[in-house]
Amino acid sequence: MDISLHDLAGGALQEKVNQAFEQVMKNMQDPNTPWKNKRKINLTLSFEQNEDRTDCTCDISVDTKLASVKPVSTKFCTQKDLTTGKVYAQEYGPGIKGQMSFDDVEKNEIEIDGQIVDTETGEIKEDKSVIDFRNNVKQA
Repeated sequence: MDISLHDLAGGALQEKVNQAFEQVMKNMQDPNTPWKNKRKINLTLSFEQNEDRTDCTCDISVDTKLASVKPVSTKFCTQKDLTTGKVYAQEYGPGIKGQMSFDDVEKNEIEIDGQIVDTETGEIKEDKSVIDFRNNVKQA
């Protein structure tokens, strides 16, 4: 006895498998999931017959087992105010809050204390217009 899984339930099985396959592929491409975890598509055909054994119902289910999203980690500095007993927490990252990193500098100039600094040379650029003295030279 041969059956075609492609045609079973009017093509509903094939549609469910295609959807599950798409979910698995998207999950595999998600950079927030571990690359090494296996993903699975489980196909279940459950049969239940009547008492006379002349008729049966087939329930079709397609389930996926995907890799879970990796947790995100952060750090907090915690302290307690000894006078009030109140606890404070401040999130911090790899650097000191307000401190610049090389990744923060995308252009050749940054502003520090109101002055423009060339990041390549370290020179402080004055915010004055360029004056062309060639036109102001008097003949002696």
